[in-house]
Amino acid sequence: MLMIPKAVVFDLGKVLVDFDFQVFARRLAKNADLSSAEIMTQVVESKLLEDYEYGRISSAEFFEQAKRRSGYRGDYESFRLVFGQIFSAIPEMIAGQQRLKAAGVPTFVFSNTSEIAIETIQRQFEFYGGFEGYVLSYEHGFMKPELGLYDVVERVVGLKGGDIAYIDDRNDNVATALGRGWRGIRHVAPETTLQELRENGLSV
Repeated sequence: MLMIPKAVVFDLGKVLVDFDFQVFARRLAKNADLSSAEIMTQVVESKLLEDYEYGRISSAEFFEQAKRRSGYRGDYESFRLVFGQIFSAIPEMIAGQQRLKAAGVPTFVFSNTSEIAIETIQRQFEFYGGFEGYVLSYEHGFMKPELGLYDVVERVVGLKGGDIAYIDDRNDNVATALGRGWRGIRHVAPETTLQELRENGLSV
């Protein structure tokens, strides 16, 4: 007999919304001393962004350090708006989440992310408000695939093991979920992910 998961947990970036930090680097470079390639190295691909997504530094500190490294000449609000332009919706996955919600299946967000990113997504995308709960790295001081953040998910969802279906685009994050007995789905394309959910007995 097929045991149907009781909740579905979604990664956010590359699953429900796409993002491209090259957009941020190019637009920041228009009002900075560094080129977009240098901004990618000094800001995006550096420990600075990691510290921000861990919650080790505040949004104000992230802005001040990024400004100092890049020579950015704008204010915090302009910086936040530039940062927010990296996101675009993935409609098929959002529609799938909404069908799960309509069928009475609790859905959750589980993401390595930052305060500015979440504030932006909340403003830009109505679907973001439609989840039962959210586990965001910067609020807890852990990042996937660290086990501590998966512990938080189980507490928030109120379930463990095969009762949780989890969708993520990264192999390491899915592997950790599988190690806890969750039903991990490696997201490559909406059609294959949605098909895997159907094979698990879920209405998407």
